[in-house]
Amino acid sequence: MNAPLQTAALAARQTFPISGMTCASCVRRVEQAIAAAPGVAAATVNLATESADVAFAAGADPQGVIAAIATAGYEVPVERFEVEIAGMTCASCVRRVELAIAAVPGIVKALVNLATERASVEALAGSAVRAAVDAAIVKAGYEPRHVGAAPAGEADSREAARARDYSALKRDFALAAVLTVPIFVAEMGGHLIPDLHLWLMEAIGHRSLYLVFFVLATIVQFGPGLRFYRKGVPALIRLAPDMNALVVLGSTAAWAYSVVATFAPRLLPEGTANVYYEASAVIITLILLGRLLEAKAKGRTSEAIKRLMGLKAKSARVARDGGFVEMPLEAVVAGDVVEVRPGDKVPVDGVVLTGSSFVDESMISGEPVPVAKAEGAEVVGGTLNKTGSFTYRATKVGADTLLAQIIRMVETAQGSKLPIQALVDKVTAWFVPAVMAAALLTFVLWLAFGPEPAVTFALVNAVAVLIIACPCAMGLATPTSIMVGTGRAAELGVLFRNGEALQSLKATDVVALDKTGTLTAGRPHLTDLVPAAGFDRAGVLALVAAVEAKSEHPVAAAIVAAAEEQGLVLAEAVDFAAVPGFGVAARVGGRQVAVGADRYMAELGIGVEAFAEAARSLGDKARTPLYAAVDGRLAAIIAVADPVKPTSGEAIRALKALGLKVAMITGDNRRTAQAVAAELGIDEVVAEVLPDGKVEAVKRLAAGGRAVAFVGDGINDAPALAAADVGIAIGTGTDVAIESADVVLMSGELTGVANAIALSKATMANIRQNLFWAFAYNVSLIPVAAGVLYPLNGTLLSPMLAAGAMALSSVFVLANAMRLKRFAAPGRQALA
Repeated sequence: MNAPLQTAALAARQTFPISGMTCASCVRRVEQAIAAAPGVAAATVNLATESADVAFAAGADPQGVIAAIATAGYEVPVERFEVEIAGMTCASCVRRVELAIAAVPGIVKALVNLATERASVEALAGSAVRAAVDAAIVKAGYEPRHVGAAPAGEADSREAARARDYSALKRDFALAAVLTVPIFVAEMGGHLIPDLHLWLMEAIGHRSLYLVFFVLATIVQFGPGLRFYRKGVPALIRLAPDMNALVVLGSTAAWAYSVVATFAPRLLPEGTANVYYEASAVIITLILLGRLLEAKAKGRTSEAIKRLMGLKAKSARVARDGGFVEMPLEAVVAGDVVEVRPGDKVPVDGVVLTGSSFVDESMISGEPVPVAKAEGAEVVGGTLNKTGSFTYRATKVGADTLLAQIIRMVETAQGSKLPIQALVDKVTAWFVPAVMAAALLTFVLWLAFGPEPAVTFALVNAVAVLIIACPCAMGLATPTSIMVGTGRAAELGVLFRNGEALQSLKATDVVALDKTGTLTAGRPHLTDLVPAAGFDRAGVLALVAAVEAKSEHPVAAAIVAAAEEQGLVLAEAVDFAAVPGFGVAARVGGRQVAVGADRYMAELGIGVEAFAEAARSLGDKARTPLYAAVDGRLAAIIAVADPVKPTSGEAIRALKALGLKVAMITGDNRRTAQAVAAELGIDEVVAEVLPDGKVEAVKRLAAGGRAVAFVGDGINDAPALAAADVGIAIGTGTDVAIESADVVLMSGELTGVANAIALSKATMANIRQNLFWAFAYNVSLIPVAAGVLYPLNGTLLSPMLAAGAMALSSVFVLANAMRLKRFAAPGRQALA
């Protein structure tokens, strides 16, 4: 995210709700923390109301206060909402709306996105600021439209509103073009073809031709061009000019000068009574054309969201009164039994009860091969059933479904601002006023030093500067690339949960991978059980399985499954205890049983030297050795193997092809880890790491300034995912891991890591291209428009050409961003 907005316009006093305080010492701690925050003059904390009243001495920074409270160990509840904003046209509009929203008391952060035409707002919980935010947006000259809780209906209404706006824009452009063409042909054609000029003078006459031009240009100026006045004039009155203001000033100057030259030529210096109706009309027409092309391209940037929205089923066949009844999707509740027939969309998330089929989950996971579903399998709403039929119990409905979460993630990422956008924000804050100053300076210099007719040269060049410098391309350069890039990522099963990850992932030097469930299938099976002297294999397995039956670890499941396959009867285990990263213990049939790694046995004072050779042999085969102890005696060595995923090798090769180092962090035995690393070609191995040591391992890998992306799937991976520069969660993993990550791979395949990094590089390259074009365009052409080349070679830039160049700059940026839709993923899961 960009730095929080700060402005002196923010309220000098704000009340912050605080949760977690329990006593007077909490109050004192919070008061001291807030008082130390930048810009705070005084702070009073009230335990009864659980709030802090803060007075600011300088420009208020709510983020600083919130951070101070969090550092003290407490929390400021915030609420988040989005507002759709109509009427924004350029980067200066974005800045203006952000500042207007940020000035509302109770607002913590406001981020406005020109491409999505939305503001993402964070406000202090309970501050009831929505009405004030709407009022601030209206006061800034724009129209707020709240995004409600019914996304499907809202999406439909938003699409209808956009369609109406597009139709009106198309109508205005068509009318302007029809009226402008005769002026352009007659005026410019007369300059290029002398015979045409003579014929027009003889057939129509000089005065009559100007009157025709006046009528046509005036209709264009105040008909199709009225949209610019509606926004631009209020912006000028507020002394906050935007792109519309530049268009109004430029086109009106050309039109008004022409009107004076037509009806009161004596008011002008002799020889300067020229008309520029073609310039005013063409400026309006070309800018409308640019807006039209821009609107069409912007509609295409959000196609990924539209496709995701389109995946939703409209209805579901739900069990009611002994049969299945077709019901609206909104009527389905968790616990309902739903029937899915061949060719149906799966309505909501759930677990299969009866039947079997193959389900196409490609738009969720990016994996094109249909997935087999049978009793007990999970199904996802929005996926497409193929051949069979089945019934399932709904577990998640509405906003809780995976599809709804994916849509929210993509929308959040598309609405994000990258750190690189901060530069654009700083420039556009002063850009439009600077352009107006440059146009005024151009007029004055040409009027003072230009050749005769000086006033004509001054007018033409000042208008060209105003028109060519509209910062549309600057405002669109970053958000359009983000929208298309994150949309393409979603199609590949890669979800960026925030914009920073999209930028940070590009700089990754080391990809650190968890082993179990990430590199491997996460479904280990028992391969070896060698009993010690005095113990029999079946007896030890029955005791160990009885203990492991109390555990949820994948290794425990493998041991229990092996005992069940052999028909062993498992006794009840009592006094069960688990030591994370070490092992488990319990009493079974009066006997004390412990199972775990060699470090657990060492902690219990049990030597494992008798199995040293067997442990080395098993480790070399990539099998994890565990030990069992019964009543304090070493009872057996147990080997569990977790097969490497078929795509892991390909994923490692793809990462290395991108020039990255690959590391593996695992709590597994070092020999086993080394064997897996050798098989896959992994560069660095950090083995025998306890769950709380993974964060330290990530920090060690980051030594020397290396940027580390950590990939994991388990609960014990969550701290490392949060600690890494970028955390990447396997989507088939736990909710905790996914919530801690910046990027989610929905397919569960490691090939998605290479896809995510490659797409990050491609998106950032695209943004840099767009920003270079947007800035280079303005930096290079504003001086040309001002006439700096005229003394050298007589070159001047016509206002008409300036309008065309300005429109094309935005279209170029949008077209360049659209190239990301054709991004070819290096991983195997690229879609056709």
